[in-house]
Amino acid sequence: MAIKRIALELGLGTSLRRHDYTQAAIRAVKDALWHNSISFAQAFGFPREAMMIEVALASQQPDKIDIAAVADIFPYGQVSVSSGFGGLDVPKPDDSGHTIMVNAAIIVSFDMEKTDAGETA
Repeated sequence: MAIKRIALELGLGTSLRRHDYTQAAIRAVKDALWHNSISFAQAFGFPREAMMIEVALASQQPDKIDIAAVADIFPYGQVSVSSGFGGLDVPKPDDSGHTIMVNAAIIVSFDMEKTDAGETA
């Protein structure tokens, strides 16, 4: 396999009142994705399902993110989602809670291995 990174997209998502880490993560992924239209699969002659999509999320409480709900955003591709420590929880001035900020990095890759005929697999 000759896995080649083709794209890196970054996003930020928030939950202002509900303290919902999953919703903030989903918003971060959408922020990264909705600013562009990636047509790499078509450009390289691959089916869309051949896209390898890695999603790395960072929040103050990574265990509160529903990884499956985040993966469901993607209509195609081989999606893997991980959640680690990072992001930011901003306390509210009246001690009524905090605002959640989640960061997302989306990496799109393809297996670009050459076949005997010199074409990409």
